[in-house]
Amino acid sequence: MLQLLIAHLVAALVAPWLMGRLGRKGFLVLALVPGSVAIWALANTARVLDGRGPAVQVEWVSSLGMNLDFRLDVLSWLMMLLVGGIGFFVLAYCAWYFASGAKALGRFAAIFVAFAGTMLGLVTTDNTIVLYVFWELTTVFSYLLVGHYFERKGSRRAAMQAIIVTTFGGLAMLAGIAILGEAEGGSYSISELVANPVDSSLVPVALACLLLGALSKSAQVPFHFWLPSAMAAPTPVSAYLHAAAMVKAGVYLVARFAPGYADDPVWRWLVLGLGATTLIIGGYRALRQDDLKLLLAFGTVSQLGFLILLVGQGDRAVALAGLALIGAHAMFKAALFLTVGAIDAAAGTRDVRELSGLARRLPWATIPGVLAVCSMVGLPPTAGYVAKEAVLEALAGTADPAGIVLLVAVVVGSVLTFAYGMRFLWGAFATKPGIAPTPLTPEAPGLFVSPNVLALAGLVAGLLPGLGERLLGPYAATYAAGEPGHLTLWGGFGLPLALTAVVIGVGTALAAGRRHVERAQGAVAGGPDADLTYRGLMRRLDRVAVTITARTQRGSLPLYLALILITTVALAAGTLLAGGVRPDGVRPWDNLPQAVIVVVIAIGAILTARSRRRLKAAVLLGITGYGVVSLFALHGAPDLALTQALVETVTLVVFILVLRRLPPYFSHRWLRGDRWWRVLVAVSVALLVMYLALTVPAFRIAEPISTAFPDVTLDFGYGRNIVNVTLVDTRAWDTMGEISVLLVAATGVASLVFIRSRSGHVDRARDLAEARPDAAAARDPRGVYWRTPPGELRAGRGRRWLAGPQGMTPYRRSVILEVTTRFVFHTMLVFSLFLLFSGHNAPGGGFAGGIVAGIALTLRYLAGGRYELGEAAPVLPGALLGGGLFLSVGAGIVPMFFGGQMLQSFKLDLTAPIFGDIHLVSTLVFDVGVYLVVVGLVLDILRSLGAEVDRHGEAAGQSAPEIPHDSPRVTADDARPPAVAASSTPPAAPPSAPPSAPGGDAT
Repeated sequence: MLQLLIAHLVAALVAPWLMGRLGRKGFLVLALVPGSVAIWALANTARVLDGRGPAVQVEWVSSLGMNLDFRLDVLSWLMMLLVGGIGFFVLAYCAWYFASGAKALGRFAAIFVAFAGTMLGLVTTDNTIVLYVFWELTTVFSYLLVGHYFERKGSRRAAMQAIIVTTFGGLAMLAGIAILGEAEGGSYSISELVANPVDSSLVPVALACLLLGALSKSAQVPFHFWLPSAMAAPTPVSAYLHAAAMVKAGVYLVARFAPGYADDPVWRWLVLGLGATTLIIGGYRALRQDDLKLLLAFGTVSQLGFLILLVGQGDRAVALAGLALIGAHAMFKAALFLTVGAIDAAAGTRDVRELSGLARRLPWATIPGVLAVCSMVGLPPTAGYVAKEAVLEALAGTADPAGIVLLVAVVVGSVLTFAYGMRFLWGAFATKPGIAPTPLTPEAPGLFVSPNVLALAGLVAGLLPGLGERLLGPYAATYAAGEPGHLTLWGGFGLPLALTAVVIGVGTALAAGRRHVERAQGAVAGGPDADLTYRGLMRRLDRVAVTITARTQRGSLPLYLALILITTVALAAGTLLAGGVRPDGVRPWDNLPQAVIVVVIAIGAILTARSRRRLKAAVLLGITGYGVVSLFALHGAPDLALTQALVETVTLVVFILVLRRLPPYFSHRWLRGDRWWRVLVAVSVALLVMYLALTVPAFRIAEPISTAFPDVTLDFGYGRNIVNVTLVDTRAWDTMGEISVLLVAATGVASLVFIRSRSGHVDRARDLAEARPDAAAARDPRGVYWRTPPGELRAGRGRRWLAGPQGMTPYRRSVILEVTTRFVFHTMLVFSLFLLFSGHNAPGGGFAGGIVAGIALTLRYLAGGRYELGEAAPVLPGALLGGGLFLSVGAGIVPMFFGGQMLQSFKLDLTAPIFGDIHLVSTLVFDVGVYLVVVGLVLDILRSLGAEVDRHGEAAGQSAPEIPHDSPRVTADDARPPAVAASSTPPAAPPSAPPSAPGGDAT
């Protein structure tokens, strides 16, 4: 079964290519995929009947009870035949239905095959959660198929209507699945739920939710309106989705759970009431339709109500008739839809008021139409007749009130079915007085093959009732009540035969008096129209949404944040207080320094909130971060304290780099009244978080996994630093995901910053300047940094502590910072490597070491500008980021080549001269990857938010050029005359000329 699902997936993926190569003939190739499903089901018939049907179990998410369980029993076998067999004939029909060169055939074919695959998974899975997954996939694919003609408003509206209604039911069904799965004695296995019904007070609620999903999918009242609207889809879609596949999903679900829950009062009366109502309303609405496709659509609604009624009962004989009718309905309704498609293609219309004289001139459409209608209305010797007679036979002697109601509904529904069936034959094929014969366009003979085969199959099935009983009887026997039923062509004289005569007589009278019937229907109030009611509700919902959006979505970020926080406080605090949750054993602090640090943090937070300068607020905000560092240190967590301190430092630098391009002051200062509301919200959230921090740990119901970390990290990770071993070994998958996110974030930031212009034009003057032979010796392809040409440090007067500051104006230089940077830079790099190599057993690790190296590069940038950054790290950040990720992934894959698992670690102990005993762990390579990623991230931040923003500012004239006239380096500033000091210094030479003689600094 899994192979068949995979085959559908592969076929769906290659369908666009295949249709592009073969055109319409590609449908014939794709038809083999669902056809193989029907053949496979037939090949396993004997095993299924013996109760030894194939079963597959693949563990997926066992902790959630979500396994890929598939099994084949009689009901699944029947549905596989319908899904695969009719799918084969419908796809083959598509090869002649669509015009040559029609648009989007590849997409249509791919979605159709994918839908067939999801239906296959839906009817064979034994897991309720996987059932829901396939259920929603059918909803999505049907939405795409119904809206195939997306350029038409009617198709878009019908598709949206269908997906809204069925998704609503699917969500309700998911709630029922969760209740049955989590209830005492519950399960997520369908077979277990049916074999051992759940005994819980919540079962009626769960069953109501399940039925809501099934009834909405199968277009039962009050959700029936979406199916006739979905006739905007191409005819093959209607023949498959709305006759044999998607709408049968609801019928299948009812038939699947009925053996275990049909006796529940909620189940019994919901099925009986809504099924009977749908049967009658659908047939009544079909009587007045002039469009053949709409007539069949309302007839389908009626027939689906009939099916729900039969398979939802707990009686074995009625259930057998229902199973027989599932197969008969799929054959005759698919044949009728395909026949209508052939008539529409040949005559150019489906309107019964325009069609005339097709019986003789279109015989290959008349034959399947007549045979299929005979099966639909229950005339012998068709499969529909056998099923209907079995229903009447099973209900003939009933004295149960529910059985009597069911019998009356079946008779009334059958009368209406006979009437609209005859209306279909008259409207499609009769020669109508006063209407000229409909002109026909010659059509390919292949268009009539599929409807004729399906209609003949319905006739053959009716001639072999014993075979049908033998095939379907084992599943009907799983129902709890009643005597076994029988399928037969002749049940003898009695009440069933009399009722059949009544159905034929009254139905014929209604069909013959169709004009009087239409006038009577027009004179009688039909009650509320479900479609109009739905549209009215959606319009009101739109108006309510617009009103709420206008009042809440005002473009104010503080307002949005306040609403979110207030809602969180109200719900969480209300729940905690209502439940009587109280923290126990609270003490204000362990030692006095903690209290002092908390006071400092609070003061910093208050001053940050009151600050009007952006830079001041960023610096004050750092007080809270460094305060947390102190708390970590006091609690004996030096590794956390070190990491927090380093991250806080880099974060502060990033804030400052960004704030350089923003106004120095906050542009808006709130009113005094708003201020107090903000204080109230802030205090409320703070109290809630503190309350949760004090109470949540006390309600732990399981032993925390962290208690095993000390032993696990030493025994399996070969290290004593729990934090670092957790990052690179115990939870290395999380770390790999996090560094991947870092790489994506760095790439995104750089992509935004390195845009030269919104129009995409290149700065030609800058390119010309950068192309001069005396420009940079090495340059980033994005033009971010330049390295100092050889001998630059020896040029000029006096000693230069750093190479880059010579390109800065004097007022931006700090000799003290340059000297300090010169002394500590290399020490910091060595210290970062020390943290990297010692982090497995001592505070440190790749992350902390990378941050230290990043801070060292930050110091070089702050001291010498963007040219100094190029001197310090003449390498692309992307190379570091990609290389680090490559090392981390490679370190995880290598153990697999030696029989290990992904990210499994191993150790190597050796003794070396001078160094003595050396303890190496393979995760060091993973840690080196983390180190490179962090360094690359910081470098990318400095290049984008630092150096590139500097260059943007210079290019926009917002800051003075950094390169004096006597510098041999050339930048984009050389492309325009720089500002000249008041000392009558001559302007710089144009870009094509050599640099001018030394002069005063540009300002």
